Amino acid sequence: MWPFRLPFRRGACAKLAAMYPFSAEFRTAMAERARDFPRMAHAGELKRAAVALALTDAADGSGETAFLLTRRAPNLRAHAGQWALPGGRCDPGESLEATALRELSEELGLTLPESAVLGVLDDYPTRSGYAITPVVAWVEDASALNPDPREVASVHHVRLDHIAGDEAVAFETIPESDRPLIRLHLVEGHHVHAPTAAVVYQLRELAAGRVTRVADYEQPVFAWR
Repeated sequence: MWPFRLPFRRGACAKLAAMYPFSAEFRTAMAERARDFPRMAHAGELKRAAVALALTDAADGSGETAFLLTRRAPNLRAHAGQWALPGGRCDPGESLEATALRELSEELGLTLPESAVLGVLDDYPTRSGYAITPVVAWVEDASALNPDPREVASVHHVRLDHIAGDEAVAFETIPESDRPLIRLHLVEGHHVHAPTAAVVYQLRELAAGRVTRVADYEQPVFAWR
């Protein structure tokens, strides 16, 4: 059962294994969980969009698995400078998986085969009229990472073990809604709200072996338009 830690020895020093190791075994575990995930699709007439939950090596020597989070370029017309997952609106006739892979390639320069897709999680309906679908993908080699500066200001590897604890998530109330507003601490000194926070929270729960619904988590008022 994931996550787990097993001690191992290197010389005279005992260390702990990774909590969510970037390994074939963890890939298999996540693929099984994503395959068995009882996905809930939004039935309304919202515009379709998909985002990539791209799992890869944390790139810090820890051996942990991380996902790729971006800071949007400051000159974009919509949501400039905000934290986001690679993604965008579906083209006509395009599958959710194809959209996520296309956007991952266009924004970050990572071209993945269809076999890299592990599964699809719940739709998150936004206040701005979109149903956002998270597509979980495995990036075995992220060395080709080459963000498009027209869309992406920076890329961050956010480790799954860093968002596993209670201190990483907060639920708040706002006077404009009776739904709980979700806030995640993903990058040092910054907080991320829904829809990104809701999608990432569901990934966190999946990695821990839990099925948690997130569609009712609220967005901050500034994101309602």
